[in-house]
Amino acid sequence: MFALPESFDLMVRVAVLPVVALAAIALMVRAVGLRTLSKMTAIDFVVTLATGSLLASAATATGWTAYLQALGAIVALNLAQFGYARARQRSDRFRQATENAPLLLMRDGEMFDAALAAGRIARADIMAKLREAGIAAPEQVALMVLEPTGDISITPHGDHAPGAAVLHGVRDVG
Repeated sequence: MFALPESFDLMVRVAVLPVVALAAIALMVRAVGLRTLSKMTAIDFVVTLATGSLLASAATATGWTAYLQALGAIVALNLAQFGYARARQRSDRFRQATENAPLLLMRDGEMFDAALAAGRIARADIMAKLREAGIAAPEQVALMVLEPTGDISITPHGDHAPGAAVLHGVRDVG
């Protein structure tokens, strides 16, 4: 790869290439913004996974072509994600066309079977999420929403009822 003795070449690759690739990703995150590694949308999540995979490809590249292809793909994906985020930010129509609406699964302790079916979620999955959130009984839940990222958000009953703004854009099939 570097026209050096084979053992030295291997040591250079193992020590230098991953660090340089990681530094390139750090610069990309700095230039494009913190959203680069977020999971706000499915696209963000896919780009984050792909970036990790491409980092591994760059770190184990045996030639400059493969190394530069991996770094180039990281740059291209992050620029595409940046463009996607800008379009999503500027156009509600674009956002609605490219992402799923959040889905209301539960309100005031009542599970909505139609919503569970629409989200392909079993009641056992809901109970597991309640346990993870430290909720002792469904009646303690004000809202449970399946977010566009696949995460489930739980708002427990508290001093204040969830406002209408929190439910803006949430699909209610229950």
